[in-house]
Amino acid sequence: MKSTDTRRGVAAARRAVRLAHRQPVMAPPIREHLPALAARGWRAGLSRTVLVLAAASFCTDIASEMVAPLRLLFLVQVLGAPLAVAGLIEGVAEATTAALKLGAGSLADRPATRRPLVIAGYALSNAAKPLLALVSTWQAALGLVLLDRGGKSLRGSPRDAMLADAAPPGLRGKVFGVHRSADTLGAAIGPLCAALLLAQPHGSLRGVFAWTALPGILAVLVTLVFLRPARSASPAPPIATRAAHAGGERRERPWQGLGQRFWLFLAISTVFALGNSSDAFLFLRSEGVESSLIAVPLLYFVFNAAYALLATPLGALSDRWGRLPLLAVGYAAFTLVYLGWTQVRPGSPVWALFLVYAVYYAATEGVARAFVADLVPERRRGRALGWLSACIGLAALPANLVAAWVWAQWGPGATFALGAWLGAVTLALLIVWWPWLRLAPGAASAR
Repeated sequence: MKSTDTRRGVAAARRAVRLAHRQPVMAPPIREHLPALAARGWRAGLSRTVLVLAAASFCTDIASEMVAPLRLLFLVQVLGAPLAVAGLIEGVAEATTAALKLGAGSLADRPATRRPLVIAGYALSNAAKPLLALVSTWQAALGLVLLDRGGKSLRGSPRDAMLADAAPPGLRGKVFGVHRSADTLGAAIGPLCAALLLAQPHGSLRGVFAWTALPGILAVLVTLVFLRPARSASPAPPIATRAAHAGGERRERPWQGLGQRFWLFLAISTVFALGNSSDAFLFLRSEGVESSLIAVPLLYFVFNAAYALLATPLGALSDRWGRLPLLAVGYAAFTLVYLGWTQVRPGSPVWALFLVYAVYYAATEGVARAFVADLVPERRRGRALGWLSACIGLAALPANLVAAWVWAQWGPGATFALGAWLGAVTLALLIVWWPWLRLAPGAASAR
């Protein structure tokens, strides 16, 4: 009797498993994608999540880019930090937050943690920037820069994972491009605000930093009020799968399950980051060429306006042509720009270099994140994006230290020549590894 009951129980369990596999289940992300899929033209793919995150990035980048072109000048000219120390601050800020990026990426594999991490990241960054107006030593400035970068590290991977999940199949490049456009539109407005504040009779760098509080508060409010908690990215697993997990399946380590193609692309991105020193060196050189402090944020406005216009169409183009051709164009543009900076003299049209530099940013920033999301399974996207951010952040320390040292020893031309050489090396690696990096047709949409 007992044996008969056991056989009946096993048979019932098998029927339940078969039914679970046959049952058509629509996953929550598909439901979330329906309004975006129904939209036509330029609105296709623009879900609530995408628009809210774009608005938050727009406000935050107004604040960030009011500070970015002036921070190195503030450290060197106002706080009296040596150029090598100023380069160290830029690099240490990125490198010391690398572990936080990786940790946030691992946490972002759990959809429920993404919204709190995004809100906390925006709050931390936007609280730190206005406090730069009060510091009197470069050590205090370093602490605030660390807080700012810490907030950026905390929100980056969870935000990108939310964007990847919100993107309908075949529109991931466009979604990341729209986010980069909104981000960069704010980055274009920020330098204009800084220039207007500096042009006032009593305008000062400290006054510019203090005004960053206004867009920062708006960014935090947007995420608090309008960003909805993430829902599960997949339907409930079948009974047999849940049983296997309950049976004690080992938890994956942070480096497991990401695939060979991901690690190849991560190696390429890290080599490139070693030559891509802080944009603050471009601003410092621009100030020397133009002999005008106000010219620096105006040049930055030209760059960001071009970047904002290009990011969405180039992101959408990567959905049709593939990510790799766009990345190759971006790395080539970077190499040409840095070669151009080796030749600038007083009176040179540096605005043209900033326009080409915008092509590099628009063809790589959002496209690289979309490519990482293509390369790995959905449930590992947060971790993979965290690895990308962490490795780029770790490379920033040697990149900025070497750039500052080369500048001090041989001048700015040598610094930019080094960046151009590593940009060319990166492009060569991408071309050599292209056959292994290329995705099968339709693979990106399936993930």
